[in-house]
Amino acid sequence: MVRAAVAGIGGRMGSRIAQILSQTDGITLVGGCERPGHAVVGCDLGTLSGSRPSGVLVQDAVERVLERCDVLIDFTAPEASLNHMKAAAAAGKAVVIGTTGFNPTQVEHIGTLAQEIACVLAPNMSIGVNVLFKILRDMTRLLGPDYDVEIVEAHHRFKKDAPSGTALKLAEAVAQARGLAMDEVGVYARHGLIGERPRDAIGVQTLRGGDVVGEHTVFFLGMGERIEVTHRAHSRDNFARGAILAAKWVVGKPAGLYSMLDVLGIAQ
Repeated sequence: MVRAAVAGIGGRMGSRIAQILSQTDGITLVGGCERPGHAVVGCDLGTLSGSRPSGVLVQDAVERVLERCDVLIDFTAPEASLNHMKAAAAAGKAVVIGTTGFNPTQVEHIGTLAQEIACVLAPNMSIGVNVLFKILRDMTRLLGPDYDVEIVEAHHRFKKDAPSGTALKLAEAVAQARGLAMDEVGVYARHGLIGERPRDAIGVQTLRGGDVVGEHTVFFLGMGERIEVTHRAHSRDNFARGAILAAKWVVGKPAGLYSMLDVLGIAQ
């Protein structure tokens, strides 16, 4: 039985992970933490996850839950996730991170910490999206450079980073398949008299509003036809299930930085 703790357990993702985790075989919820002063600190973990009272309370420091668990699941914010991973590395515990919006320095720091513990880092834990990452490279190669590629993503009004980590990962998959670098060909906004579209450009555009859980469409635009590949998340449950699958998989793995493609056994 894998023992899991959830960081940010009072958040939109954290609370849903806790609820689904408590109903999943082979893994048990043994702890949760939130930032100091959050309303759920001190609440019973069982009650919070929709089951019977457990006598275990939500803590305001990650160190207090790491001693009880085998793996920490984290969907918080970049700085918080990095601090949680530092604590997990000190405790020798595996981590699953679904947080997005890391800057290059933070990603490098995660990679360094992953030399000490096993870490699954993924901008999107959905099985469907990760299969899309896999097949997108093949589509790009087969269609060739004559098809322009544009990616449009939409999320709820509360999302803080843009473009989404998933959109950036999709764009990176296309760029890699074409032997290009996104920092050279990425186009993230258009306004005014911009001239003709550069041949190698990969566009990534962002929509924000309402309660959209997450939508991503990759357009392959050719002369006389276009192909659209769309993934729509109807709820956060698929992200939660993917994170729990990753948590069950990563425990016992050697130190290293893993992706959901590794979890699913479809890594390139």
